[in-house]
Amino acid sequence: MAATAKTKPSADELAILGELEKKVLWLASWTIHHANHLRENVDGVKVGGHQASSASLATIMTALYFRALRPQDRVAVKPHASPIYHAIQYLLGRQSRQKLEDFRGYKGAQSYPSRSKDTHDVDFSTGSVGLGVAQTLFSSLVQDYVRAHGWGLQQPEGRMIALVGDAELDEGNIFEAILEGWKQGLRHCWWIIDYNRQSLDAVIREGLWARYEALFKAFGWDVVILKYGALLQQAFRERGGERLRQWIDNCPNQLYSALVFQGGAAWRKRLLDEIGDQGDVTRLIAARSDEELARLMTNLAGHDLPSLFEAFAKVDHDRPICFICYTIKGFGLPFAGHKDNHAGLMTPAQTESLRAAMNIRPGHEWDKFEGLRIAPAELERFLDRVPFAAGARRHEAARIEVPAELPVTVQPVMSTQAGFGALLNELGRGKSAIAERVVTASPDVTVSTNLGAWVNRRGLFAREKMADTFKSERIPSTFNWDFSPKGQHIELGIAEMNLFILLSALGLSHAINGERLIPIGTLYDPFIQRGLDALNYACYQEARFILVATPSGITLAPEGGAHQSIATPLIGLAQDGLAAFEPAFVDELAAILAFAFDYIQRDAEGEASERNWLRDETGGSVYLRLSTRPIEQIKRAMTGELRQAIVDGAYWQRPPGPNCQVVVAYTGAVVPEAIQAVGLMAEDRRDVGLLAVTSADRLNAGWTAAQRARERGLVHARSHIEKLMADVPSHCGIVTVLDGHPATLAWLGAVHGHRVRALGVEHFGQTGSIPDLYRHYGIDANAIVAAAAALTPGRPIRHLKALP
Repeated sequence: MAATAKTKPSADELAILGELEKKVLWLASWTIHHANHLRENVDGVKVGGHQASSASLATIMTALYFRALRPQDRVAVKPHASPIYHAIQYLLGRQSRQKLEDFRGYKGAQSYPSRSKDTHDVDFSTGSVGLGVAQTLFSSLVQDYVRAHGWGLQQPEGRMIALVGDAELDEGNIFEAILEGWKQGLRHCWWIIDYNRQSLDAVIREGLWARYEALFKAFGWDVVILKYGALLQQAFRERGGERLRQWIDNCPNQLYSALVFQGGAAWRKRLLDEIGDQGDVTRLIAARSDEELARLMTNLAGHDLPSLFEAFAKVDHDRPICFICYTIKGFGLPFAGHKDNHAGLMTPAQTESLRAAMNIRPGHEWDKFEGLRIAPAELERFLDRVPFAAGARRHEAARIEVPAELPVTVQPVMSTQAGFGALLNELGRGKSAIAERVVTASPDVTVSTNLGAWVNRRGLFAREKMADTFKSERIPSTFNWDFSPKGQHIELGIAEMNLFILLSALGLSHAINGERLIPIGTLYDPFIQRGLDALNYACYQEARFILVATPSGITLAPEGGAHQSIATPLIGLAQDGLAAFEPAFVDELAAILAFAFDYIQRDAEGEASERNWLRDETGGSVYLRLSTRPIEQIKRAMTGELRQAIVDGAYWQRPPGPNCQVVVAYTGAVVPEAIQAVGLMAEDRRDVGLLAVTSADRLNAGWTAAQRARERGLVHARSHIEKLMADVPSHCGIVTVLDGHPATLAWLGAVHGHRVRALGVEHFGQTGSIPDLYRHYGIDANAIVAAAAALTPGRPIRHLKALP
């Protein structure tokens, strides 16, 4: 039987792990060398970076993956350590040689571990520096949420572990996450800092470890500092050893790194010059050869397997832990310690030197056990018993049934934001499977994004029950803020980065915890841009969630420019993995939300549907851009055909006639102006059409996909927008309008070659009334009519001058 992570490794096990550590370093180094050799031959380009950064983590990752980790543990690997990760997976039989050989190539192993692009078992994507670190914290909170609701109890709790570069801790989102973790009672989270004291461009400041230690302790983390390996600790026990310890403790980072690079002779001279006394310290130094002295002085705990095993095995609690592991960037490689080694690559001569040191025969570079001193059969037996690799680690969860229609009482005049609150309130009344799995979150704007009624019904989440003091004190309040383990709303502080990373963690629960959640996050639309990197990261991970952004645009007129969004419709149009909608009416929103509940649960492979040329079976996340503007609602029956058209992205609110001269295409809150403009110009322009665009994103995606299909020879391919515009005469002009950047709809003219005048908002707003701002930015009815008059021939539109 293999030893458990809590037992002290035997001598035989230590020997095997030491050999595997060397093998991991070789495979990672050779992978990078091979990739750059091919790249240089094919592209004439070399890409450095990973050799030194990955080497510093070889020992830590060997200790983790081959001994400390259990199947339920999840790891966010430091981005530049991806070659080490791929090498470990290769030894465990979870990565192919072909993908290693194609590292950084087309469909090869990724430069940074990727859930969506690597085919083997990556827990969290980590290409975006700092975001994978914070993801582990929020994944720990999600694990607590799932288990508090009585789900997933058949599995043991896992630890969420981040391997962090010390320079990576400069990212501010990490510290935002630490604060949220403290508020939410974080558990089962390890952050292991690769404290190699070198960033991409320089050597880091002195004493940074002490700042880390104080900061983490202030937020309730245990801090474990792993500085000296077994060789150094033994030397410290010799006569003169305490003076050696003091010298190392006081040695500046830059000097230490320089001596690492220079080697044993440089160490000897510096030590003898500064602390040699012809006595105990001199004898300690003189007793070792240059090679032995270099090995001693670089024996930091982050490169010492026994020290790491001991530290990991001592953990007997669920408190969050920060391990500060002293390491050397490029450890084991010729440029270890050099401040320029981040982008460095071993030369062919250095690679040959490493090959000789590792006993690797030419032509056998990829052999799993080449050069190792232990019999392959014994190594295979050991690897077969590694706990981490026992069985599949990605889970699957059944899809939750979604009702065909979501009930909602539509008021005669209503905003889409109010409609969203009403829809969730109705959902919260019942005990449907979908209602039980919905979890909402908001960065301190729960009430102002209309989640209040839902929270009153479903409660706020906390691992321990906390009563609403206002309620217990009998103070009247509209809201009931009781916290309990069964609550379904997670209240966050004002940090949009935290919201998006939490949504990413919630949206991966089906794969991480084996339990599906329906995450809904709300925030103000303009503040999407505060957390845009984290939103992109969540989509790249293929997390599944619904993002409700409201209020939006200059329609939030009294709030002024800081709260008014311009570019967010373009974000919705361009962001991969995110289907964006902007409904004008509440019945449209109800159809879209029902679609979204189902869409975020889809994960099938498949080609684009020939109905709309969208790859809907693959699913994704959903972004709803809503408004606070009350709009007169249309009384109509929601037919299956209309519902499908809303979901596909557009429908004719007023179909164009055979001699149509003008089509007005609108999105969202400007619908009253669009309807008014169509009515005013109807007497002077023939057969005017009104196109309601509910998703510029899905219209555009379907159109571009259909074009690609036709280029491949599928001449029948037609997207939804192409079908809608098929009968619009070529001489017709199109006026597009929305409360957002005009480019969102400007492409509509390219579908069939129509002339377009795109209206929208391109500059920061200011305070004022909606009519004032719509007039100022040219998206009111008068601007729409004026654009139509300029775009299309015919007599003057008589009502143009009558408009204020």
